[in-house]
Amino acid sequence: MILTVTLNAAIDRTVAVPNFRLGRRHRAVESRTVAGGKGINVARALNLLGRPVIATGFVGGPSGTRVLEELHDESVLTDFIEIAAETRVNLAVIDPTSGDQTEINERGPAVSAEETKRLFDRIGYLANGTKICVLAGSLPPGAGDDLYARLIADLRRREVPVVLDAEGEAMHAGVRAGAAMVTPNEREAEELVGQEFADPTDLATGLLELVRLGAEEAAITRPAGCVAAVGHNAERRLLEIHTEPLEAVSTVGSGDAFVAGYVAARYEGRSEEECLAYGVAAGAESTQHFGAGSVDRNQVERLLGGVSVHDLEVPAEV
Repeated sequence: MILTVTLNAAIDRTVAVPNFRLGRRHRAVESRTVAGGKGINVARALNLLGRPVIATGFVGGPSGTRVLEELHDESVLTDFIEIAAETRVNLAVIDPTSGDQTEINERGPAVSAEETKRLFDRIGYLANGTKICVLAGSLPPGAGDDLYARLIADLRRREVPVVLDAEGEAMHAGVRAGAAMVTPNEREAEELVGQEFADPTDLATGLLELVRLGAEEAAITRPAGCVAAVGHNAERRLLEIHTEPLEAVSTVGSGDAFVAGYVAARYEGRSEEECLAYGVAAGAESTQHFGAGSVDRNQVERLLGGVSVHDLEVPAEV
């Protein structure tokens, strides 16, 4: 089983508004409301890719009940901790004429120490049948910036590898705790290592710094694919995975689809190169859909043939 953890779940509403302008009145031409949060998006995509997955995390109030109902309707297995506060609601506005998207995300409900302990215990119980775990998204107020790090340490003791997709101090702490794979985008990776990426040398330096900080492996996602550091010690390799970008319907959740594709392939025991390529294909295919975490398994397999994997070209001194 694959376990995904969403500590700041949401109801995600996405609307398409042509020629969107601030301060104007508009009429949406399309809308979709789904259960959201990065870990939930990953679970949705994994389910559509045909892999066994169970989603856990925090939900609360009527919005939390709707999250569970939406996931039930999508045939995604769940085992969430119910909290006293109300699950947040997020809004994304997509302008189909320009491709621009504007996201408005609520901070999320606070959790208590007792609720956090229940979640920690629940994940420990679920870990008994888990082959790989995904920790994804922001932390709710009250959880503590070290919660991901604590979960990673506990799961490592249980020999469950963790894929971490977060940002800020929660990501810093999770990297230092030894996540098996971290998947920041370029902006998040720049923040983690404290420098901007202007060329392949910077990307290589950034990948190696993520590993030096504690991650076993790292992938930095980009619009046309990713760069990654895989393997260990003398067998460490720096790779670039590339695909031709598709004309996007929406890029919301493409990073979550990348994580799902990577984890789906890793669950099946595929090589590092194959896992990353499948992730890139899933991320690219997800841009053809309106709503985060939506992928077509057959189209992902078709796109896989157009994904290239090669060594990242960097100076020898790096």
